[in-house]
Amino acid sequence: MPASGLMIAAPSSGSGKTVVTLGLLRHLRDRGMAVASAKSGPDYIDPAFHAAASGRPCVNLDGWAMRPQTLDALAARQAEGADLLIVEAAMGLFDGAPGPGASGDGSAADLAARFGWPVVLVLDAGGQGFSAAAVLAGFKAFRDDVRIAGVIFNRVGSPRHEAILRRAAGHAGLPVLGLVPRLPALALPSRHLGLVQAGEHAALEAFLATAGAAIGAAVDVEALRRVGWVRDPRTQHDRDDGTMLGSPERTQPTGIPPLGQRIAVAADIAFAFTYPHLLAAWREAGAEILHFSPLADEAPDPLADAVYLPGGYPELHAGRLAANRRFLDGLRAASARGRAVYGECGGYMVLGTGLTDAEGQRHAMAGLLPVETSFAERRLHLGYRRAVLAAATPLGPAGTAWRGHEFHYASIRAEGPGEALFEAWDAEDAPLGFLGRRAGSAFGSFFHLIDQA
Repeated sequence: MPASGLMIAAPSSGSGKTVVTLGLLRHLRDRGMAVASAKSGPDYIDPAFHAAASGRPCVNLDGWAMRPQTLDALAARQAEGADLLIVEAAMGLFDGAPGPGASGDGSAADLAARFGWPVVLVLDAGGQGFSAAAVLAGFKAFRDDVRIAGVIFNRVGSPRHEAILRRAAGHAGLPVLGLVPRLPALALPSRHLGLVQAGEHAALEAFLATAGAAIGAAVDVEALRRVGWVRDPRTQHDRDDGTMLGSPERTQPTGIPPLGQRIAVAADIAFAFTYPHLLAAWREAGAEILHFSPLADEAPDPLADAVYLPGGYPELHAGRLAANRRFLDGLRAASARGRAVYGECGGYMVLGTGLTDAEGQRHAMAGLLPVETSFAERRLHLGYRRAVLAAATPLGPAGTAWRGHEFHYASIRAEGPGEALFEAWDAEDAPLGFLGRRAGSAFGSFFHLIDQA
């Protein structure tokens, strides 16, 4: 029997859906339920909080960047062995990319429609009363294929405020599934790319315990569980090809091919932006994953035939990384032996010649790629990307097409000379030119790969 599933969404970012999701995951786990989670869209940070709250790995489901078969396999596998699958939306429920994606526009609404998940709307009621009725009515009627099953009001101020909000929900024809009071203890620290990482949250377990107790007390958990909907695989079919959705036997999750047989993967708070489904797919393909910590001055395993530096926050630790000779010399030695050395975003910056921090101090990096980056002149680069390999690499032959995203504040002071890694376009198919560089066996870019196009 497939797991029951539902989506926690909101009209906009900042409404409190992450805290509500974390509280629900922890509360249900504490009650002995096998609860699993997923996060819509390209997000590295929230899934780590989900995993800490539920005790299970969290996966991303991205309707713009992932092909239908990838989405279906990941969703089905995440639900295996779970009593309930809770999917947290990104941004506002209907917010997506302007251009056509692989399986939709990238909005959480498209995911909910594809898998039939009912949506529980988290509404920040801190600055409104009966006007919430208009918001709820609008969301309820906006798309016929998306079912708004109820509302959780967040930041409720008083019993009188609660009464007004209940009347508003009744006017919109939606059940109230929870009323969460204003609680300073439920605030999470943030930085420019979102929440401070779970691994940097010193009191994370205490916070999750508080959130679990608060959300468990404020939400009608039994009513919310009844909202969860089970897709019957005998009757529900994929809209595109007529095959059943959610069948884990139909396909394997795909994405970046293994870079080698033994892959050294950087993993610490400076290099934490790795999608769990990527490493799982590499292991399923027979690759061995060898974690190492650049911040602890660990070199990649010399027996590895590939090195992967994912994104993260190397700019916050640039001085320490520049001083870690074993780490940097290990990268250079791997490249000198002809091993594949691949860096994404933060990893790309570290493979470059130098990184200037926000205070304007330059730190020498590995020097394997001709790129000089800086945070002294911050500039936001944000959006989905479609990219094609300019030449053969361990990622595939020339012309291999990918979908993914870019999200950083670094400025490129110099990039080149040398050969570009990708030719790229944004979500509206506007050309972005060439991205990244490759030199010898080292290659990288600011582009986060999610799935083949």
